[in-house]
Amino acid sequence: MTAHKSGDPTTINRLYGRAKGKPLRAFQQSLVEDLLPQIAVPPEGPVTAERLFGEPRPLHFEIGFGGGEHMAYRADMLPDHGFIGCEPFLNGVASALGHVHGDAHKPGIPNVRIHHGDALDVLARVPDGALSFVYLLHPDPWPKARHAKRRMMNRGPVDMISAKLKPGGEFRFGTDHPVYLRWALMVMNGRTDFDWLCASPKDFLTRPGGWPETRYEAKARRQGHEVWYFRYRKR
Repeated sequence: MTAHKSGDPTTINRLYGRAKGKPLRAFQQSLVEDLLPQIAVPPEGPVTAERLFGEPRPLHFEIGFGGGEHMAYRADMLPDHGFIGCEPFLNGVASALGHVHGDAHKPGIPNVRIHHGDALDVLARVPDGALSFVYLLHPDPWPKARHAKRRMMNRGPVDMISAKLKPGGEFRFGTDHPVYLRWALMVMNGRTDFDWLCASPKDFLTRPGGWPETRYEAKARRQGHEVWYFRYRKR
């Protein structure tokens, strides 16, 4: 399978990039071994609020949560909502587990479920119209033109996101990469199923309330990059 295969992440069926970085610390390894199985998304079957949390509740879905800072912040802020996060990078999963676990020093964040792997495998099992929010924050930009079909911001994944969002649900996208910015605008501006929640340039140049800074965004700013924030409402 090559990068030149026609399609996009929904049809290539392959994850690119690192699956694991530096060795996990002992505590991180214990979280992966003990906590992750308790809060993991089931490997098969429908992914619903009732199945994951035992009751109906608004569902949020984060594609590639990185270190989990955004997911944990939002879940802590909205304890009556349910959060599903997917990340193929084991070190990121371990970091997220560190944010949501509870102990004698801090309460846990119980309304999070995590999948270590491909987000699209889980998203496909979410019933249509079940999600209130979908987040795609600072995805790998794959800046070379020949790698464009690896980008999550492509027609296939956005079609799936649109199907899973309820009317009035929100798709949030953030990037600091100008190539990905132009690509994403091209993809989204051609769609009729979303309204861009933007009245002026400050709306995509200023981080909205309730959208915490992630480590990737902080790194981008340290490197002098501009960061762009996009909110789209499902019609």
